[in-house]
Amino acid sequence: MRLIFMGTPQFAVPTLRSLFASHHEIIAVVTQPDRPFGRSGKLTAPPVKQLAQSHPVPIFQPEKLNAETLPISRLKPDELIVVAYGKILPFWLFSAPRYGSLNLHASLLPKYRGAAPINWAIANGETVTGVTTMMIDAGLDTGDILLQKSMAIGPTDSASDVHDQLALLGADLMLATLDLLERGAVTRTPQDARFATYAPILKKADGELDWRRTAREVYNRVRAFTPWPGTYTYLKGAKLQIWKAVPVESSASHEVPGRLVHAGSSGALVTCGIGSLELQEVQMENHKRMSALDFVNGIRLSQDQSLSLGR
Repeated sequence: MRLIFMGTPQFAVPTLRSLFASHHEIIAVVTQPDRPFGRSGKLTAPPVKQLAQSHPVPIFQPEKLNAETLPISRLKPDELIVVAYGKILPFWLFSAPRYGSLNLHASLLPKYRGAAPINWAIANGETVTGVTTMMIDAGLDTGDILLQKSMAIGPTDSASDVHDQLALLGADLMLATLDLLERGAVTRTPQDARFATYAPILKKADGELDWRRTAREVYNRVRAFTPWPGTYTYLKGAKLQIWKAVPVESSASHEVPGRLVHAGSSGALVTCGIGSLELQEVQMENHKRMSALDFVNGIRLSQDQSLSLGR
């Protein structure tokens, strides 16, 4: 089939790579414009463009999606394949291809519709996630489901771990979906909106830790929100970022949540609503990342003292 591929970040790269290696014809790649990156602010091509540049295919990077910047009618695609493009598509665009437009979404729809399904699944303590191929319609991830594939989320898996696994799983699922479409054997299943949940775009404020949660719940947020937006708390008004930590479970806690204590060679513990979080790697505002042990020694916290964390 003649395909136009729309995608931007690293998550979309395995699918595009698989499509290039398949019998399908990629007639154009559409991705976001180059953006400043890092402290230098140097303009950097998105990962999808970096891959596409190694193939003889037109690349479009429109700031706005309109018929002038994206000549769909001239290209005459059979399908539009969308993987994490980063913008909601207008009706004229997703309805233009001969057989419609397909999206690969990083959740088992209708759960976790929206921009950050991997992060919110981990933050909410899910143990299973997956990928879905669906037809694109005018709603937010509301189109008919074509295929799904599930996978387990390990108890220590980070958002980065799950991201990489789902990206590969999704590439295989997209090829399987296109194979069924070519044979006219695919089944469209409408989503049941009663079971829909949402995964909104991440904000910096989502990373602030609430020590009244259980240790496992706090740990899930560390796994989900590292490196972005990062998980953090406050110590005497200064931001303390938590890079690595593990939960220390217990049936109850007799301490006030948010108390930082020296844990000897283990470094530091923070009391939670139930259990404690053992800090492993942290970073005080305007300082370098360091081990939790170096941190508590640096602030001269003795083993018979404790400090309050939070606002």
